[in-house]
Amino acid sequence: MHKIFIVTATIAAISSINPVWAESDIEALKKQVEALKKDYEQRINALENRLKQSEEKAQLAQQKVVQVADNVEKAKATSRSGQRNFNPAISLTLDGRYADFDNDPNAYELPGFSLGNEAGLGEEGFSIGHTELAISANVDDKFYGKATLAIHDHEGETETDLEEAYIQTLGLGNGLTIKTGRFYSAIGYLNEQHEHLWDFADAPLIYRGLFGDQLRDDGIQMTYVAPTDTFLQIGTELFRGDRFPGGGDHEGVGAWTAFANIGGDIGIEHSWQLGLNHWRENNVDGRTSSGHSHGGVATETPSFSGDSKISSLDLVYKWAPNGNPTSRNFKLQFEYFDRREDGSITMLNSGPPEEISTYDGQQDGWYTQAIYQFKPHWRTGIRYDRLSSNNKGSDENILAEAGLNDEGHTPERYSAMVEWLPSEYSRIRLQYNRDDSYEDSDNQIFLQYTLSLGSHGAHQF
Repeated sequence: MHKIFIVTATIAAISSINPVWAESDIEALKKQVEALKKDYEQRINALENRLKQSEEKAQLAQQKVVQVADNVEKAKATSRSGQRNFNPAISLTLDGRYADFDNDPNAYELPGFSLGNEAGLGEEGFSIGHTELAISANVDDKFYGKATLAIHDHEGETETDLEEAYIQTLGLGNGLTIKTGRFYSAIGYLNEQHEHLWDFADAPLIYRGLFGDQLRDDGIQMTYVAPTDTFLQIGTELFRGDRFPGGGDHEGVGAWTAFANIGGDIGIEHSWQLGLNHWRENNVDGRTSSGHSHGGVATETPSFSGDSKISSLDLVYKWAPNGNPTSRNFKLQFEYFDRREDGSITMLNSGPPEEISTYDGQQDGWYTQAIYQFKPHWRTGIRYDRLSSNNKGSDENILAEAGLNDEGHTPERYSAMVEWLPSEYSRIRLQYNRDDSYEDSDNQIFLQYTLSLGSHGAHQF
């Protein structure tokens, strides 16, 4: 550009100095100027083309970087999926205990309630308690699966039971989760928790009286968590209904539940949760349970047929200084249950003719417990249980044999425990119960250890 300017200026200067220049000389200078212009434009175009090519190459390189990064992430995801498929999370929970009772544990009863499943005091002396083997894994980005095998002592025999075997959706979206298979019902606060997570060595009396310790069945569960600042969960379950407290064969759905939980935080140190629950099964057919025993031996087996429904309320409050529960924390827990039943009681093994009574059952109960961790590895707790019943029928003798007569007694129990937790994977617990569930009070002592080997999932609220 400078050269063109200089030549042009020179021509102008020469023209002004000497206007008598030959026409041919002027034309020659103009041609030179045009040649310089064309050369300069070609160089500019070449530079612009090189810049454009460089930009295209940079863009292509960036695309390749993104593609490579995406392929790496896909490879990692495939690798993780493969690892889960071949290396599922495996955990073994070892539970052992020593138990001592004043009364005969084989003669245990709960006046006003016919007990089912494994409801009872368990083995006296040394026993393996409730040992669990669990296997779980994310099958892929859509499903999670888990199976739990329980090993425990019952009536002097070691038994193995498939506690859980279910699949659960992952990332379904919109707060929706579906679970299907065999699992613990979400009714109540404690029911979904495995036994080794309980704060006491035994179940609350109302769980023992209604569910035989815990309610589980084969079916499907659907839950929805609302997109709100306050935690809000609603759900329902559809069950086969052939397990206690249900019974009989059902085509399709035999029992169902509905539940709702709401909770939140108060500052950074306090949190709470309130739950409302309902379970119902119509046409219960032949639900057997233990009746009133004589000398530790049940003379007859009661069988209930009819309609049954259970409603409950639970409330949990937690405190941790500065929101950190590691050193100190406190938990207050309360649950109330009410059961209404309408049908008939038949005494089996009584010989012809069968003994039958109409049955109008009203049973309720509650418990409350407080747990305080006062040092990083030490916790203590107290618990109080209370039950009541008002069962009626056409034959009071049959109700008494079925254990449905409260015998003028209101079952209640006081419990206290202290435990040492060297880590989140181990626990040694000493517990004392004064059980006034029947005429002769029973002093009960448990010394329990619980060790978790392998993977250890997060605890619920």
